[in-house]
Amino acid sequence: MSDFLQLRPAEAPRKGLTAWLADALRAAITAGRLVPGARLPATRLLAAELAVSRGVVVNAYQRLVDEGLATARAGAGTVVTAAPAAARRTTDRRRDLAAIQLPLPPREDIDIDLSPGVPDLSAFPRAGWLRAERAVLDEITAADLGYGDPGGTPRLRTELAAWLARIRGVRCEPDDVIVVGGVAQALALLAQTLRAHNHTAVAVEDPGSRGARDQLAHWGVRPEGVPVDEEGIRVGALTQDAAVLTPAHQFPTGVVLSPDRRRALLDWPGLIIEDDYDAEHRYDRAPVAALQGSAPDHVAYCGSVSKSLAPGMRLGWLIAPRPMQAELLTAKHDSDLGNPALPQLVLARLLATGDYERHLRAVRSRQRRRRDALLAGLRRHAPGVRVTGVAAGLHLLIMTNGDTPDTVLAERAAAAEGVLAHPLSWHRLAPGPPGLILGYAAQPPDRLAEAARRLGRIL
Repeated sequence: MSDFLQLRPAEAPRKGLTAWLADALRAAITAGRLVPGARLPATRLLAAELAVSRGVVVNAYQRLVDEGLATARAGAGTVVTAAPAAARRTTDRRRDLAAIQLPLPPREDIDIDLSPGVPDLSAFPRAGWLRAERAVLDEITAADLGYGDPGGTPRLRTELAAWLARIRGVRCEPDDVIVVGGVAQALALLAQTLRAHNHTAVAVEDPGSRGARDQLAHWGVRPEGVPVDEEGIRVGALTQDAAVLTPAHQFPTGVVLSPDRRRALLDWPGLIIEDDYDAEHRYDRAPVAALQGSAPDHVAYCGSVSKSLAPGMRLGWLIAPRPMQAELLTAKHDSDLGNPALPQLVLARLLATGDYERHLRAVRSRQRRRRDALLAGLRRHAPGVRVTGVAAGLHLLIMTNGDTPDTVLAERAAAAEGVLAHPLSWHRLAPGPPGLILGYAAQPPDRLAEAARRLGRIL
């Protein structure tokens, strides 16, 4: 037994020492026994006390760092950073915000949140961002910090045009790029422009992103569902003047728009609004080029750093057909005069130096391990469910058997098992088969394995 937290390694499972120690530390932080600023014992000392290998302690500490509960610095050791009361208030606030959009009430006993769309915030490249910011502050002039072009700083627009051409096959000049506050603002600007031209309805994928539907409706454009199957959206069912699509990795099914549907869509006369929301994250398949590169005068292309860096950065881009750009720029200027200059210049530097791509490679490897942990757990504990959308992205979809509504399954998971998952029906307009959407980016592998074990009891 150790004096530190009265840990008893004899009570740990023989093959689960790391998970046991991480759980004990996490519980101590939540209960307030380890307060913010508390320094954890040196890994060698605690390993000796517990009579375990140092790797067990190192890995347990790393899980706390991954979850944002601690920080580790050379020479300073590992220090607790999360304040339990503040963390609970933040969680409650997030649940309150979720309740605005989602019809089911939040649960107080959730300890594994598998909400889709949440990236691994602990992977944010703090050191790299700080280096780039210092370099930018050494270089910029006073004029760079004044009111600039509402479309964005020239440096970022230039770097984005080159990077998107190289990585996603996008065809544009720097002046075609409008820097926006994420895809949400891109949709808002496009909806306002469509509404000004009396386009009051837009096609959306069904199932598809509920958030995108809500955004369009807020700006007076009615979302009308068009079915999605294993080849993507049914292009022949499109009757509207515009469509919001996720062709490279459909949300939430994960399917890729088939070549035949892709060709048919490019022949369709309406405006395609391409939401390229998580194209950076792929594991078992080759990248799929953006539609915009095949028809730049037909596609409004949207993307952001929300899934690659952090949604709190509020940095994204919109590349629309040139006849629309003047109106979109006016709407952007009227909205906020333009995005903050300094973050734009820092991102431009990260792109120019290659640091952004190096970060993406590291994150992709990390997310693959998380996906594999969840997938292996589901195959073990819920072998009867069908899992789709595993080749790319930050979430997967499980299609459930039987007649139990997916909202009931989600309620049971939250109430009895402490796992928050999205029912597929939340993202549907028309009725369809039940399923659960599981986001895996924000949880370490051991928590994902535990989530799969708990879900297996209700599926």
